[in-house]
Amino acid sequence: MNTSIKIVLDSRPMSNNLYTVYLRIIKDRKRKNIALGLKCRKEHFENEQFLKGHPDYKVENNILINFKARANKIIRDFQNEGKNFGLDEFEYKFKNKTTEQNILVTGFFDEIIDELTRSGRIGNAKAYKDTRDSFVSFGGTKLRLRDITPVLLEKYEVSLRERGNGNGGISFKMRHLRALVNKAIKRKLITKEHYPFETYKVSKLKSVNNKKALSIDEFKKLKDVDLSKSPHLREAYNYFMFSIYARGMNFIDMMKLKWSDIQGGRIYYVRSKTKASFNIEIIQPMQDIIDFYKAQKRNSHYVFPILLQDDLTPIQIANRKHKVLSRYNSKLKEVGKLAEIDKPLSSYVARHSFATILKYSGTSVSKISEMMGHSDVQITMTYLKDFENEDLDKEMTKLVEL
Repeated sequence: MNTSIKIVLDSRPMSNNLYTVYLRIIKDRKRKNIALGLKCRKEHFENEQFLKGHPDYKVENNILINFKARANKIIRDFQNEGKNFGLDEFEYKFKNKTTEQNILVTGFFDEIIDELTRSGRIGNAKAYKDTRDSFVSFGGTKLRLRDITPVLLEKYEVSLRERGNGNGGISFKMRHLRALVNKAIKRKLITKEHYPFETYKVSKLKSVNNKKALSIDEFKKLKDVDLSKSPHLREAYNYFMFSIYARGMNFIDMMKLKWSDIQGGRIYYVRSKTKASFNIEIIQPMQDIIDFYKAQKRNSHYVFPILLQDDLTPIQIANRKHKVLSRYNSKLKEVGKLAEIDKPLSSYVARHSFATILKYSGTSVSKISEMMGHSDVQITMTYLKDFENEDLDKEMTKLVEL
């Protein structure tokens, strides 16, 4: 059997300009690259080993030596058995018996981040990157996937709390760490025996519900706010009001809304997050906002001046979204002060407000759930938690009045 093993770099760099290190097996003129969870700069790799400029090059060169030795032993075992193995069979045996001992968390994080970036899922890539940076800050760069245990997760949680993270921020990071571990198991980098989230429950990290929604009176105050002396706030006001009137449309869906999505007095779009289809009647306040932007006669397919070009790359879209959303939320707080609303406004408040105001007006939860495109009424109930609390508070006054 004509078989060879070699340690190589990927031909293309990742988004951070580092190159993935592979074990390459060639057999009968067919080849397969198996990621080893290691990465480096191109100038720090030569002749199947890391050079002095690479961090911890001696340690990681020993890892490469062990990888290659194990690969050659697997091939010899197959040969001794007289077995004409396939590349997939080799990979399965190699990963199950070798990589779970050595795959570094940082290396696998980088692999997933690069895959997401290349596929245009920039938001997800950023979420994994933020979690990676946080986890590395806690545990360093040498933690292996199999080192993620319930005890380590508990210590990581303590570290996050010491750095000022609340339940919401901790849950965000733990969910992405859990997703990473699940991907590692699916790719046979670790076994199910090493799954730590059976013991460490992310569900315990329920964030405290802050009052995010506007009451009916607050909504009226916002709707009637005088912006004649603050024209720079018109953009934020329009986005917020349109979001409410469009059944709590998310900012990203407003950003992607095209003129072609508007037909016959209705808006047809697919929500980016859930892929649910929406068919919304354009009521007059929405039409007024649409007319405002139509009058600008911009040479763009998009309704709102968020994406200013039609041929932006996924990274350019993500950067533009971040920039405009940050400006939008900042200006919303100014709008709230002008309207004398004693709570910070944000793009997310619009979606909560739509649900809560309809509930105050007597709309059933099931109808609100359908209008928001929720797959489960329980999701809608999380938006209405403030309503429930205030409703219960009013009922308690009956006890006092007895």
